[in-house]
Amino acid sequence: MKLRHRRSRRINIHIEDGRFQVVGMNAWYSYWRDPYHLVLTVPWQGFISIISATYIGINVVFALLYLLGGDCIANATPGSFWDHFFFSVQTFASIGYGAMYPKTFYALSVMTLEAIAGLFAIAILTGLSFARFSRPTARVAFSQVATIAPHDGIPMLCFRAANQRRNQILEAQMRVYLLRDEVTLEGNYIRRIHDLALVRSQTPTFALTWLVMHPIDENSPLYGMTPESLVKTHCMIQVMLSGLDETVSQVLNDRHIYVPQEILWNHRFIDLVHRTPEGHRFIDYKTFHDTEPITPTQV
Repeated sequence: MKLRHRRSRRINIHIEDGRFQVVGMNAWYSYWRDPYHLVLTVPWQGFISIISATYIGINVVFALLYLLGGDCIANATPGSFWDHFFFSVQTFASIGYGAMYPKTFYALSVMTLEAIAGLFAIAILTGLSFARFSRPTARVAFSQVATIAPHDGIPMLCFRAANQRRNQILEAQMRVYLLRDEVTLEGNYIRRIHDLALVRSQTPTFALTWLVMHPIDENSPLYGMTPESLVKTHCMIQVMLSGLDETVSQVLNDRHIYVPQEILWNHRFIDLVHRTPEGHRFIDYKTFHDTEPITPTQV
């Protein structure tokens, strides 16, 4: 009995700036074997190009079929590819100017097949376009860095998030995970994921900013770690945000990653909230990413 050899599919992973990156991950060109995801992820210019090429290709096929029927289209020049091509375009799009029309049973049969294909093509194109337009997208900004500094006497991992739209994200939930390399008791290498408990992991409405804080106590996976150990174990802080967009009533998702080089120790974020001389409060987003070092007297 012969055994069939399966072609191996190797996935390449490389580390760049502390980030584990899968080569080709989420790239539109990696979906050639999944056409539906391809048309959803390809840029708009690529989507229009694919639709246009498919449209022209289908009409070329039907034009050749009409040419095989000989003189089967009235008022079309016999043997003229372009006359038969543009007749195919009129039939496929249900235009029907009436200047050219099928005059044989063969041409009527091909025209019927093309009309059915046109109905399916319009339905598929409408569905794909709607799917692209209706995909919910979150416009959430995350601070460029995270900080670790004492807060109420406890070391606290902090980062910021801000809603960039002038609406609210309802029932917003934030989940934070620590990914790092570990070695089991048996000496096996493993990439382990740890949940990081937050001071506040959800909010009823997320409209402005959110300072996310994780206490580094005895129960924290970050307890006892140093900047050097974070780099050595290839740690990553992965942030996942989800919520309901009040405008379109659809679930939004966004994510961000912090690597050890983006975690500032003994720093804290500059306050965004300011007061006017009249006592009113306002938020200045110019300092959204800014931090300041903490002196020993402030700890």
